[in-house]
Amino acid sequence: MTTAIYTHDDCLKHETPPGHPERVARLEAVLEILEAPRFAALEWHDCPKAARSELLRVHPEAHVAAVEQAVAAARGGTVAIDGDTHVMAGSLDAALRAAGGCVAAVEAVITGKAQNAFIAARPPGHHAEKTTAMGFCLFGNVSIAAKNALDEHGLSRVAIMDFDVHHGNGTQDLLWDETRCLFISTHQSPLYPGTGGVHETGADNNVMNVPLPPGAGSEAFRRAMEAEVLPALDDFAPELVLISAGFDAHRADPLAQMELTEKDFAWATHRLCDIADAHAGGRVVSTLEGGYDLEALAASVAAHVEVLMERGAK
Repeated sequence: MTTAIYTHDDCLKHETPPGHPERVARLEAVLEILEAPRFAALEWHDCPKAARSELLRVHPEAHVAAVEQAVAAARGGTVAIDGDTHVMAGSLDAALRAAGGCVAAVEAVITGKAQNAFIAARPPGHHAEKTTAMGFCLFGNVSIAAKNALDEHGLSRVAIMDFDVHHGNGTQDLLWDETRCLFISTHQSPLYPGTGGVHETGADNNVMNVPLPPGAGSEAFRRAMEAEVLPALDDFAPELVLISAGFDAHRADPLAQMELTEKDFAWATHRLCDIADAHAGGRVVSTLEGGYDLEALAASVAAHVEVLMERGAK
């Protein structure tokens, strides 16, 4: 079996204002390292655009239309949806590719065309709520993919693990009532967006939040994974494991204060693959979320994808 990579040049055309942390250079750094000789076995695919019907699985029509209108209003410049989230002429196509890549990767893994997959695309998605684009995110990429797996491929249990340093408030909002999904988030607290308390548990205990304090490092992260996250995933017995792979919990990242390294991301990837091996036939789909120090981001993605390749080749 193989590890598939989904990406598209359109994702390089979503330009943000100068100095913005979610910049084109992030994806360039990721693609550059994944094109190194040691990744020659990867199978590369273009992200298709998500269909409107796929977006509407989690967002109302009014939200999709509002994003389209904001992009149309850019007229060669940028439009600020909020203080963090900007769009310009290329943003809609990029966002559709990021969401569509997640859907296509899930289909490839479920149908056995790949053992696992990584979506190297932007903008990210885990902050986008039902009716609100925020936190650099326009559409809920991983949530759209999860709903596709459930509704189109007949799965009954899909797990999403989000180890981005920021709480995946969008994924939580989009899937709050979706009891066929288990959403788990480890994240620094307090930190943007201010959500992710342990009391936020979804409509039927289908959400688990594991906040960690600023300065938390490898020991605290791994302890939380082993004591809380992995047992919950094992009990849920998912038929597919999705990963919101944000690498901004790295010690070098400028937007947070956690102390992880690429070794921690590799360790977490192995443990999530263990869950997938036990319950889901090894099926894992991971999509890029945060990570804003270019060197740390590239090294972390490399460590993450190397594990996917190792596990996918078994």
